[in-house]
Amino acid sequence: MFTIEHTFDCSVITLVDEGQVPLNEDIIINTFEDCVTITQFDPRTEQAVKIMMSLEQVRDLSAALDLPEGVYRLRPPEA
Repeated sequence: MFTIEHTFDCSVITLVDEGQVPLNEDIIINTFEDCVTITQFDPRTEQAVKIMMSLEQVRDLSAALDLPEGVYRLRPPEA
């Protein structure tokens, strides 16, 4: 299950783990104009862990989800 909310300066996607027990904490993805942050609460440390990704890293991650094992570099589209 997931939710999508749009705020003034970002869009927020929350991913809820509905898989097999044990379940993981929710993942919150904030998409801003220039970056994306991914946050998940760590119950062992009782702190939220946040990762910031550039839009280029998000683009590469999106492409990587559909590719086989290997090393790749995305090229800009040719004019």
